[in-house]
Formats: sequence, structure tokens, C-alpha cells
Amino acid sequence: MAWGVGAYHPTPTIIEAARTLYAGHSVDEITRSDADAANLSVTSAAVEEIIERSRARGEKSIVFVTGVPGAGKTLVGLNIATRREGLGDARAVYLSGNGPLVKVLQTALTRDAARRRQRGERHGDARQAVKAFIQNVHHFRDEGVRAEAPPDEHAVIFDEAQRAWDKAKTAAFMKRRKGLSGFQYSEPEFLISYMDRHRDWAVIVCLVGGGQEIHTGEAGITAWLEAVRDRYQNWRTYVSPNLIDAEYAATSVLTLMPSSAAIDYDERLHLASSVRSFRSEKVSALVKAVLDRDVPGARKLIHAIGTRFPLFITRDLARAKAWVRRQARGTERFGLVASSQAARLKPHAIDVRVESDPVHYFLSGPDDTRSSYYLEDVATEFQVQGLELDWVCVTWDADFRSIDDGWQCRSFRGKAWQAIRKLERQRYLLNAYRVLLTRARQGMVIFVPPGEPDDPTRLPEFYDGTYTYLRSLGLAEI
Repeated sequence: MAWGVGAYHPTPTIIEAARTLYAGHSVDEITRSDADAANLSVTSAAVEEIIERSRARGEKSIVFVTGVPGAGKTLVGLNIATRREGLGDARAVYLSGNGPLVKVLQTALTRDAARRRQRGERHGDARQAVKAFIQNVHHFRDEGVRAEAPPDEHAVIFDEAQRAWDKAKTAAFMKRRKGLSGFQYSEPEFLISYMDRHRDWAVIVCLVGGGQEIHTGEAGITAWLEAVRDRYQNWRTYVSPNLIDAEYAATSVLTLMPSSAAIDYDERLHLASSVRSFRSEKVSALVKAVLDRDVPGARKLIHAIGTRFPLFITRDLARAKAWVRRQARGTERFGLVASSQAARLKPHAIDVRVESDPVHYFLSGPDDTRSSYYLEDVATEFQVQGLELDWVCVTWDADFRSIDDGWQCRSFRGKAWQAIRKLERQRYLLNAYRVLLTRARQGMVIFVPPGEPDDPTRLPEFYDGTYTYLRSLGLAEI
């Protein structure tokens, strides 16, 4: 593979990593050799130890792995799902409620398996084999609703576990789509109950990202802890100490866990540094500082990052597109991203209402107009969460505006911007920009439109505050 050639070996993209892990390699073979990337191997080993211990003792365990955006939580999950150590004859599966991520990874692995078959290897039904390794969590849940038996898998890895549905959303879905009235479980509670059907042992691994909830009905990590506290106290709980940080909102539940609850805190279960932005591990910390309005902290981080992770701003979209094209070498992938609420980028030929196909966006080549390379289709936070690009152009609309005392959240309705007043929806919008700003592996340019004085929906003052704020942090203009 291209990433394995040369003197410098960065962590591969999640798609490349999935292909390599599925082919039988381990996570320590596909990451760069430094202390931050080694944390992936340490965390994977810690989870594998818990799985082996649970199997040997006949215990049921739930594990919470935390990490900053881009720290490699998905890599850890994929690594565990493909390894056999500690499982005996049992099976493990990687699950995610992130539809685009599952679709892209399944397609990439299926195509890879098909290519191996063409070289004479016997591989069976490629797509079915892949689905046994990586599944949509909702399909797994629905199988549990239909069946009374436990699942085939003794170990399941739930990626982005904080995005599991709360009781209201799960009940509404079951009534509307499955014809089941009065469903009484949140998604975390039901998924634990499904795994609890095993008579011997079971392990649930929850991969948790702080500040990543971007949609209504997402229960957050507290729903998992509440289910253990209220109904499954026989389960042993392994927790990253960082779960008490404010962004995970789990402290109140952890402090109310009964004294009889078996809780083990393990520092190895936290991934502290980003391996996505392999040129500088400080990018996720910078994004947090920018969104938290920590001006001194953001300035310090931009200075520390320097030229290792090129980071620019512009008010000219053509210039931004030209910049990402110039940066990319070989097969490095670049593309446009925008908030799903960015309704007034249409004059710039960016329409978030036209949903891009994540398979073509992330897998098709530069000769395909549907690919990210063409810089025509734009991916929103829903298409890019969990995935990544080498070079990113973030297009920043008037939905999320910088004003003197903070951020102003807007949603475009009819013919005008309207204030978003619910704190929950404000948090989703802030998290959407957190996702967009942490997708780049090698560098990023932010496009803030200049606005149009004659268009009341795109007045310059809607954008000037954001541009001024970002420039004040030290972002250079291109």
C-alpha cells in the first residue's frame, strides 16, 4: 500500500486501516512508531485483557474507552473485532450507528475481498463475510428484538456509543417502523439486555467521543451507565478515568453508582492524542480551544503547530479549492465539508440539501464527479463523522456566527435565519463544527464567505465576526 512506502509511515486512513486489519494484521503494524500512536496498541491490549479475563472467569463486562477526536477509537474497535486473542471459539463484531461509516467500510472491504478472490483465493461470499465483521448497530438491535436467543457474538464493540438512542426515540422508531407499541427500553438498555442473554460470559466495549453528539434523540453515555446501575449490576464495569470530564457528562451517574457495583478505572482506556492529524497531535486541542472561545489557548496552539499542519483562512472559495488541490500528492484525498445547517452557501454552488453518496465521496477516484476530489459534492457532519480526508476545505456559513460574547446559532427557515433557542440544538450545531474541523489529516483551509450587501440572507455582518475572530487567533490568509 502507498502509506507503507518511504521513510515516514503515518497512521493510515480509517479505510486503509480497516482493509489491513481485515487482512489479518494488527493495529501496532499500521501505526507510526511514536509514543502517541503507541497508545493505540496499549489501549487495544487493555481491552483484549478484559475480554480474555471475562471469558476465563465467566463474567459479563462493559468497557468504556474514551478519546479525543481523531485519537483512533475506531481503529481500536476494528482491531479488537478482527483479532482472535482471548475469544477462544467465540466471535466479536464491530457495530456503529453511523450509517455512512458502515456503508463505506463494508464497501471498501467487500471490494478488497473480491480483488483477492480474483487472484485465486477462496473467500466465499465477500459481502456476507464482511457483514459478519462490521454491522450497523440498528440491524444488530433489530435482530435482538426478533429473537429470544442471545447473539452469536460474545464480544461487541459499539463505536460512538454516546450516539445510541434514548428511550423516546427508540420507542417512536419501534412503533413507527416495527409496529411495536410500548417499547420500554432505551437503545443502550436493550443492547445490554440482548448481550445479557448469554449464560456464560459477554463483553460490551463502548467507544466514546466527547462532544460528538450531533442529532436529536442521542442518549449520551449516561444512558449506558444508568442501565448498568439500575438493571445490570452483575456486570463488571471498566472505565477510562477521563469519563468524568465535562464533555462526557457522566460524572453524576458515576457518583451515584451503588457501593456494591464493580467498577475498575484503567488509565489505559483513554486515547489522549490525535493520530488522524498525524502532522500535529495538537489539532484536536486547537479545535476545542477555538470552539470554547479560549483565545490565548488557541493562539498558543496555532503557534506551536506552525507549519507542520498547514492551516489557513480565506474569503475566496476558488482560492480555497486551488489550495487543497496544490497540497495533495499522489492518492491523498481532499474535499469540501459543511454544516448540515449551512443553507446559504448555494450561491457558491454548495447545496447541503443534496446529500452526497459517502461511498463515491470517499472511495471513487479523481475521474468521478461524485468523488470528493471534484470539489463539487459537499459532505456534512453526518457523512464525515468517523471518516477523514487528507486535506479539507471547511465552508463556514452564517448558521454558526461569532459575536462579541460567544457563538450565535441560526437555522434557515423559509426565507430568513431564525435563532436556535434550545440549548440541546445549540450544542448539536457546535458539535457539528467540531466534527467538521477535525476531519483533516494533513491540513485545512477555512472558507468564510464575504457575504452580499444586497442579499438579506447573506449580509456581510453575518460572516465578518467569524472571519475577524478566526483571524485574531493567528490564522493566516491565503
